[in-house]
Amino acid sequence: MMGFQTNNQERLFYSFKLEDHVPKNHLLRSINRYLDLGDLRQHLSEFYSHTGHSSIDPELMIRMLIIRYSFGIRSERKLCDEVHLNLAYRWFCKLGFEDAIPEHSTRSKNRHGCFQQSNVFRHLFEKVLQRCISEGLVRGEGFATDASIIKAMHNVFLAKMR
Repeated sequence: MMGFQTNNQERLFYSFKLEDHVPKNHLLRSINRYLDLGDLRQHLSEFYSHTGHSSIDPELMIRMLIIRYSFGIRSERKLCDEVHLNLAYRWFCKLGFEDAIPEHSTRSKNRHGCFQQSNVFRHLFEKVLQRCISEGLVRGEGFATDASIIKAMHNVFLAKMR
């Protein structure tokens, strides 16, 4: 017998957890396991006003940026659309269904404003590096570079010195 929908009204309550709909082997689960943004607000506090309208949570901004770079999303507008639609992205950003996604222009202003002035990306890079050292992934004893770039820069430097 063919079924048919009897009620077109929205449900009042849902029993739905984003956690249950993100695959166990999803890349964002692996990143989330090691991502510690606990001191982010403290690091950025002097770059935010204590009066006026509430800002977007800086942790949300960083989590969205991680999604953007991890999945090769090329624009802020596309990133906002993807976070709006993708359950795994919402879960990683700690957003519920009812939570609004920041406007793409606001994200750009933050990235080029207080995030750049505060050296937050350097701060996060150093924390990731420290974590990699503590987990035994790297030793932190030295570094290697592509010598051709160094040589090219060295030649430019010598030419300017002449």
